[in-house]
Amino acid sequence: MTATDTDRPPFLPLTSLDTLWFQVAGTLCNLRCNHCFISCSPQNHTLGLMKFEQFKPHLDEAVQYGVKEFYFTGGEPFINPEIFEILEATLAVGPATVLTNATRFTEEKIARLAGMRDASEYSLELRVSIDGFSPETNDPIRGPGTFVQAMNGVRMLVAAGFLPIITSMRSWEIHQDDEFLREFKARLAEIGYTRPRMKLLPSLKIGQEAKRDHGYGKYEFVTEAMMVGYDETQLLCHNSRVVSDRGVHVCPILVDKPDAKLGVTLRDSLNGYRLRHQACITCYRFGALCSNAGSLEGNRLARSGSEANPALGTTPTQN
Repeated sequence: MTATDTDRPPFLPLTSLDTLWFQVAGTLCNLRCNHCFISCSPQNHTLGLMKFEQFKPHLDEAVQYGVKEFYFTGGEPFINPEIFEILEATLAVGPATVLTNATRFTEEKIARLAGMRDASEYSLELRVSIDGFSPETNDPIRGPGTFVQAMNGVRMLVAAGFLPIITSMRSWEIHQDDEFLREFKARLAEIGYTRPRMKLLPSLKIGQEAKRDHGYGKYEFVTEAMMVGYDETQLLCHNSRVVSDRGVHVCPILVDKPDAKLGVTLRDSLNGYRLRHQACITCYRFGALCSNAGSLEGNRLARSGSEANPALGTTPTQN
């Protein structure tokens, strides 16, 4: 491939700041999943837990910029001892979504979450990561015993009136989606979740996933030529940023990449970003990876259409 202007990584401006993510657990997690794209574990201190005093100024600044929704991730957010205070402050100003493995829930914690939900005019969403419909399909990826623990967490959430979004990284062939979803829904029905909300995610070939499966190919990059006629709103970084204990970064997928840190305040991050990382190609192909949007309809379209060919610069079917 020759180096021409159209082969360069494209520059994507921040068109609005609608969504703000908080990496409240940093890269610390009680699990050690072998597909984690930022290699979270109990020993990974690349990014640390956010303290409430670090979080609150960013929340206040976000309100000034008109941010419409907030996401909380890690690592595992519920290992942060101040997570409930953080969520309570957030629900005073906007809707919140927490991405969790659901293995640390207790009836007391669920009741506290339900109380905050009921006291707020804004929504509180829980997204639960389970990567298989049984211990045999989930535990080799997420660790022994995690399927039972996560399903128990889902059971408690449903009993408390939550409708958690169940997310799964596709570790199977895409043509097996219907089979996996059928089995998943049957297991969820057994614990009382009869009409589950589900989101299937493509794998990101970085971090632990590159070791588990394989990394990106030599030419798997987004180029300027590929952006011609492409709907840029499919990319999270056109209207979103993420905050960690180290500063403000372009997106949750690249939060541990030094060149994806944009500054220390939201004001520092208002310029655009050049899509130079290979992981950007996955967002380009599937769109809306990290947000609550997309879910099953986007995956159906991905199955019916072909994925983008980065070498040819074709545009994928989008939801």
